[in-house]
Parts: sequence; structure tokens; C-alpha cells
Amino acid sequence: MNEIPQRLAEVRRRIRAAAQAAGRRADEVALLAVSKTKPAADIVAAYREGQRQFGENYLQDAMPKVDALADLAIEWHFIGRLQSNKAAEISRHFAWVHGIDQHKHAARLSDHRPMQAPPLQVCIQVNLSGEATKGGVQPAELPALAHVVAGLPRLRLRGLMTLPSPTTDLATQHAVFAQLRGLLEDLQHRGLELDTLSMGMSADMEAAIAEGSTMVRIGTDIFGARG
Repeated sequence: MNEIPQRLAEVRRRIRAAAQAAGRRADEVALLAVSKTKPAADIVAAYREGQRQFGENYLQDAMPKVDALADLAIEWHFIGRLQSNKAAEISRHFAWVHGIDQHKHAARLSDHRPMQAPPLQVCIQVNLSGEATKGGVQPAELPALAHVVAGLPRLRLRGLMTLPSPTTDLATQHAVFAQLRGLLEDLQHRGLELDTLSMGMSADMEAAIAEGSTMVRIGTDIFGARG
């Protein structure tokens, strides 16, 4: 935990450097601190350094932290794989959901979003690797799903997310992220007002930022390896 301020500062430095190299402003790239499996104390340590957006993958792991830190101005993002039986609770406790890939999940999120809360901010996850073990809609099915999600009353479709296969090959990293950017631009041309590309993690954030990422999801390089 004592290393978190230094780790967070280094991640922010990398974001600034990558944005500058791409001819972008650093404030165009939001930092989502992925706190899955980490204790509430680690989140507090990052919060004290000005971090406000935190991502969680597992509802059962997240809820004790959400409850314990309810007095802090945290924006919680659910970035894990959605399940229909957990969509209602997710819709009540999170500000963002990044992994929508089915109409039924989006509909449940919309149905259970409290009326007094602002619309749930959502991204559609796109499977660009073709791996059956990963969630995400296939690119060919994206336009139809996007228009359906955009029409749901308690959701606001913000953009796209992807989880590419790990690789150290820079050309491959760039190609995948450029593909997601192209899919977003296609939806914009179809009339959808989208502004978010949730892509890039600890090992490939520079390539993601170069290709237009507006939100990088960083866990290991802030909180250390999972125990």
C-alpha cells in the first residue's frame, strides 16, 4: 500500500508522455484504477492521491468495498463479465458498466436502474480476438446491438470496450486498438453520439492512447500483482 502513491504517479506520467507523443492532451485520457481483489485500504490510498474512478470485475468482491467506502466520492465502474442474475444489483451500485455484449443484459440494467439515479453509463464490449473464452459482441453484430442499447431509457451508451489477447508486439497492439476506433467511428457515422474508447491496460496503454483511447484500465501497475 505504501507504494501506491509512487506507482500511481508513474502511471500518470506514462499517460502524459503517451498523449504528448500522440499529439493529444493528457486530460483526454481518463485513468480507471482497477482495484479487483484489492482491499479497501488500497483504494483509499489511491483516493488520497486524487484518484476517483475505480474498476471492479466481481460483484461479490466489489460490494463490501462499495459499502465500506460509501462516504467517498468514488465513481465505480463494473468491468467484469455480466450475468443476468447480477445485473440488477450492478445497475443500482455502479456508475458505469463496460462489458455489455447482449441485449438481455442491457435491458435488465435499464429496467433496474433507480429512477432517482442518473442514467447508467455503458460501453459495449467487442470481441476482436475471436476467443470463445472472452466476452464481447462480434464486430458484424455490433451496429444492431448498439442501436438497441442506445434506445434503452435508463442507459446512456458512451462507447466501446475491448480486451485484446496479451502480446508484446507493438504492431499487433496498434492494429487491434485501431480496429476498435474504426468501429466507433462507424457507429458515429450511423448517428450514434459516442465519445468513449475503453482500451489499454498496464502492458499496452501507450499503443491504446496512440490509437485514441479515452480511458485506460490499469490495475497491476498501480496496486501491484494480484495476490
